[in-house]
Amino acid sequence: MNNIPGCEVSPNKISSRIIDIRIKDETIEKLIFPFNKFDLTSLELKPFTRFTIAKSLDDLTDNKLSNLMSSIIKDRRTGCFTIGPKSISLKTNDKFLVKLSTAVAHLIGVPNHDSMAGKYYARFHVKHEDSSDSYLRKAYRNMDLHTDGTYVNEITDWLIMTKLEEKNAEGGETAMLHLDEWEYCDEMYNDPIGKQDFVWGSPKSKNVNYKIKHPVFSADINGKPEISYIDQFPEPKNMQQGNFLQKLSDCLEKSENKIITKLPVGQAIVANNYFWLHGRKPFVKNELLSRELLRIRGQFFER
Repeated sequence: MNNIPGCEVSPNKISSRIIDIRIKDETIEKLIFPFNKFDLTSLELKPFTRFTIAKSLDDLTDNKLSNLMSSIIKDRRTGCFTIGPKSISLKTNDKFLVKLSTAVAHLIGVPNHDSMAGKYYARFHVKHEDSSDSYLRKAYRNMDLHTDGTYVNEITDWLIMTKLEEKNAEGGETAMLHLDEWEYCDEMYNDPIGKQDFVWGSPKSKNVNYKIKHPVFSADINGKPEISYIDQFPEPKNMQQGNFLQKLSDCLEKSENKIITKLPVGQAIVANNYFWLHGRKPFVKNELLSRELLRIRGQFFER
């Protein structure tokens, strides 16, 4: 695969549907100055500053990175890429990684407001002990395959997850599944119950005080299946919907075509939210466990 200026681009070793983009050390060095012009508060309060750092990143690739990322994530044959510095150093700290993820996001679209965090991105820790109401922070439970944005009014075309920090972590691998690789896709997609409207709510930690309705399955412009689903949030209204959701959950989790990968610190995984599902394996118990992730999700510039 051809590289672009300032980056190395190659197919992922586990799945050819995923493209790996590594930003060269010299490009990272050139990003330090323009990134340092804005602190995180400026990025949070002044949306136009996010496009400024995005342009700084794209300019260093002769404006080819934005086109590459958009083509990957919109193409159903791929729809997913990883991106991050080729090397991690003291300069590529958590603040730098937040800015880099912000730049990547604003080269493919506009982030949604994240109600849980109250801004355009969310940072969250996974630790040994947790008292939250979400699987997101529960280290020792399997986070089943799902998509994001199931319970909000905002359109959620894509998702970015960046690993900011990880210590004393064994297990916790990322699980991914492309709908076109799912053995049970035709069976579940052709079940009429999956096209019914389901009610979707959310726990208090999400800070969303409304519920919405939408089906689990829909079709893209080419008639291919798309999915919007997470196991925690649907509220089935009858036996048929409840049994459908149980079967759907079972069929997703027993798929033998899941991609299991360990994302290194500093790397982000960016996925199309309509035909890629994602989850996380449980961690091995450790009182010193600490992982911090960044999440950004949003819409394409042109839909």
